[in-house]
Amino acid sequence: MELETSTWMMLFFILSLAVSIWKIYAFLPNKQLEDDDTTQESQEQLKNLMIKVINKNGGDLNNKSLFELMIKDEDFDKKRFWRFNENRLNQLLLHYFLQNQNTKNIRDIYENINN
Repeated sequence: MELETSTWMMLFFILSLAVSIWKIYAFLPNKQLEDDDTTQESQEQLKNLMIKVINKNGGDLNNKSLFELMIKDEDFDKKRFWRFNENRLNQLLLHYFLQNQNTKNIRDIYENINN
């Protein structure tokens, strides 16, 4: 039984596809990393820290000053949240605004906390 060239090509293609999929699977992380700040727990921790900093410093903060105060806070874990930046803070604020429809800015968050 002699195989045609197209059959050999198909067999090698399927074999190389299987090897490629296996290699991709082998290099994907299978467990959660220690410094993963995308988990629900990390999101909640950052949100609580943000609320704490806003409550402690008043509602007259802008995003940049809020970011700097959050990083300087003693509860901020620099090893875990090493990727935290202003863009991440903006996402966190937007998420908070979506969850609490009556808030539109940091001042509203402060007033919402103290009511």
